[in-house]
Amino acid sequence: MKTIPYLLILLRFLSAITILYLGYFIGETSGTMILILMYFGLLTDIFDGIIARKVGVSSEKLRRLDSQTDLVFWLSIGFATYWLNPEIIKDHWKSISLIFGMEALCYIISFLKFGKETCTHAWLSKFWGLSLLLTFTFLIGFSTANWAFYLCLILGLVSNIDVILIILILPKWQFDVPSSYHAWKIRNGKIVKKSVLLN
Repeated sequence: MKTIPYLLILLRFLSAITILYLGYFIGETSGTMILILMYFGLLTDIFDGIIARKVGVSSEKLRRLDSQTDLVFWLSIGFATYWLNPEIIKDHWKSISLIFGMEALCYIISFLKFGKETCTHAWLSKFWGLSLLLTFTFLIGFSTANWAFYLCLILGLVSNIDVILIILILPKWQFDVPSSYHAWKIRNGKIVKKSVLLN
């Protein structure tokens, strides 16, 4: 049981590689398969955390691996979407670039302050992930950027601001911080999680 979370993360990574292959080499006819892999990847993301906590292996190593695999997974879907619908992405390149820039800024600030990548798994980031799922469903399945796309942009901006605040507020690097409010409580000693506070 203790290896299952790692296997689920590996499956999500392999799904990302397959999505890249399908989007680049197969093209438009691969849309349905990409969507299936996207939803499969989301399920692995949900259950790896649940099982890890259940069997007591929710460690820093696992959470960091999970977080970076998530990044690779969603980037692969983003690239596949571009290859399938380049005109839609080009029409919205400014707003998409802003989100990419905010995401990169999170990593830069975290590396500058703590010497390692961010791994907050914040609540707003989870909502953003769900909006990404919905947005890519419309983009890949129906070739349209509708209300879900704009909602995703807003949630992406807000969630990245929240992550940046978490990084700036935390006195030490920590994984699994639900929000900047929780980071503030940790900084003021109102929440102490010794098992996840690291030098």
